[in-house]
Amino acid sequence: MDEMEEELKCPVCGSFFREPIILPCSHNICLACARNILVQTPDAESPQSSRASGSGVSDYDYLDLDKMSLYSEADSGYGSYGGFVSAPTTPCQKSPNGVRVFPPSVPQPPPQQHLLPQPGSLPPIPRNSCITCPQCHRSLILDDRGLRGFPKNRVLEGVVDRYQQSKAAALKCQLCEKSPKEATVMCEQCDVFYCDPCRLRCHPPRGPLAKHRLVPPAQGRISRRASPRKISTCTEHELENLSMYCVQCKMPVCYQCLEEGKHGTHEVKALGAMWKLHKGQLSQALNGLSDRATEAKEFLVQLRNMVQHIQENGVEFEACLVAQCDALIDALNRRKAQLLARVNKEHEHKLKVVRDQISHCTVKLRQTTGLMEYCLEVIKENDPSGFLQISDALIRRVLMTEGQWGKGTLTPRMTSDFDLTLDSGPLLQTIHQLDFVQMKVPAAPILQLEECCTQNNSATLSWKQPPLSTIAVDGYILELDDGNMGPFREVYVGTETICTVDGLHFNSTYKSRVKAFNASGVGQYSKTLIMQTSEIAWFTFDPASAHPDIILSNDNLTVSCNSYDDRVVMGNSAFSRGVHYWEMTIDRYDNHPDPAFGIARADVLKDVMLGKDDKAWAMYVDNNRSWFMHNNSHTNRTDGGIGKGATIGVLLDFSRGILIFLINDEQQGPVAFESLEGVYYPALSLNRNVQVTLHTGLPIPDFYTPGEADPNGSVC
Repeated sequence: MDEMEEELKCPVCGSFFREPIILPCSHNICLACARNILVQTPDAESPQSSRASGSGVSDYDYLDLDKMSLYSEADSGYGSYGGFVSAPTTPCQKSPNGVRVFPPSVPQPPPQQHLLPQPGSLPPIPRNSCITCPQCHRSLILDDRGLRGFPKNRVLEGVVDRYQQSKAAALKCQLCEKSPKEATVMCEQCDVFYCDPCRLRCHPPRGPLAKHRLVPPAQGRISRRASPRKISTCTEHELENLSMYCVQCKMPVCYQCLEEGKHGTHEVKALGAMWKLHKGQLSQALNGLSDRATEAKEFLVQLRNMVQHIQENGVEFEACLVAQCDALIDALNRRKAQLLARVNKEHEHKLKVVRDQISHCTVKLRQTTGLMEYCLEVIKENDPSGFLQISDALIRRVLMTEGQWGKGTLTPRMTSDFDLTLDSGPLLQTIHQLDFVQMKVPAAPILQLEECCTQNNSATLSWKQPPLSTIAVDGYILELDDGNMGPFREVYVGTETICTVDGLHFNSTYKSRVKAFNASGVGQYSKTLIMQTSEIAWFTFDPASAHPDIILSNDNLTVSCNSYDDRVVMGNSAFSRGVHYWEMTIDRYDNHPDPAFGIARADVLKDVMLGKDDKAWAMYVDNNRSWFMHNNSHTNRTDGGIGKGATIGVLLDFSRGILIFLINDEQQGPVAFESLEGVYYPALSLNRNVQVTLHTGLPIPDFYTPGEADPNGSVC
């Protein structure tokens, strides 16, 4: 709890808060300190004129008004009680904790009235007074209520009281008969403080007592002295209790505020419900901040270990350097001193960077831990309205502090390695040119998993060098296996750090890895990444490889032709493994043409019917019958043709090496082709009398199951 102490001190006096009040900017200040830093404004800027200029502005709309404020010492006003003002220019002083404050700089007129409820407790506040927040330096003209217009922070006051009580003298055992010893634990169920001997004698950890919860004495004292919930009254109507919460103004209000005041048209909710809601929000925000604090502690351990590693590596490097230099001639000894100076400079630079980061992170962690402990104490408070007065500000502070522990904050700024190696090979006459040279191979690259992905039968991989590596890289080598647990093979060599590999097998699992190289050699491999290609093929027609007479539309899924001769178009994905099925529907069929459907090699002829050469395997069909064709050989004439609206299916099974055709969900003829091996593209030939639409990503037809072909050629 020592780290929370800064949260409990006034920014003006530097002491623990006494009667803290909440300024509209959500900062806190002692009531007496607020009186001390009041400044009287000129008559021209009276509260009435300020209120007139800021008419229609809600007393608690300072969040919107902040957008208009100027962050300067002389003009940084915000309007919570009377619009924006220019703070009078006054000499700047510092409080004991280093925060700037602005004391009164003009004579104060004789007192006109007492602004505080207790007569004589504080001198009266002069009219036209202005107060400047000592933390954000925003200024505000007080209205007729003076400092009474600011709500008291009872939650903070209660936390301060408990904190001071926990620092009081040590608690004594309640069961010692003579000379009570210092208590070491407190039983929450028995509500008794025990020293160690009395605990063992009177509260053994067995039987029913084994279920009792023992806590440190300080924690037990705090829970004992937790203050009961106080009834809060409205600052506008002192005789009314706060019973509701104004959602728009973000403040507790009373019944009279709703009936007569400015909150009458605002949305309000039950005070207890909003109390629980804001407590939950603060607790949730604290969870994220707690994770950042844990990471920061681990990061500090890492930095401290780096200091030791840097020292050890520095000593080791110096010893190696001295051993090499001592073996050289006298001229090398003169150069040795220069090299040692350079190593020491690098050594000190690394230590300085890491120590500076340790110091910075330690301070930030202390502040974070203090805020966390303060927030936890605030959550224990039983005063709903008091809690809600500060909950929004605390939630914003917690979220902002969590954001400050963002990406890069917990990353070392310096590596502990000395990436320098002395080359002792040069000749004696070049000794004055002796210098450090890089003789290390690159570190293993890091795969950026968030950017690596597969799409259809393509894989995209992205990688980078370790962030602290200073070794030069000339290029990278990307390797993939064959998708069937086979050996790795190089698929890319170059300087880019992202690569897309096309033409992989569908429904296959690939392993990939990458390594870097430079003039000194090839580095280690990255971690192996396993990628799965699409189980079902999704593809379109390929405009790049299609004949110029082919016309594509509908995102390359619909094809037609502007020639009376047959022209070939292929799909943009190739198949070499697995079972694949796709369909094509006839959108237009005029004058009984003979479109051909099937598969082809990449170098198939594009200006003849599909199947005319030895690079295609196809079925061509008219309105009455169909034939299979490969290398201009026509086989298996089968009755049954096509027309507008007909559907042609193509089933390619590499596990059995066969090709089957379907018309309107019925197999057309026997197995069309067998012993198919290699890489094939879906293909189609047509003329201007036909228009076809492609459908991919389809499941295998229900009639087809893996098996052997019977002697008659049908599928079993």
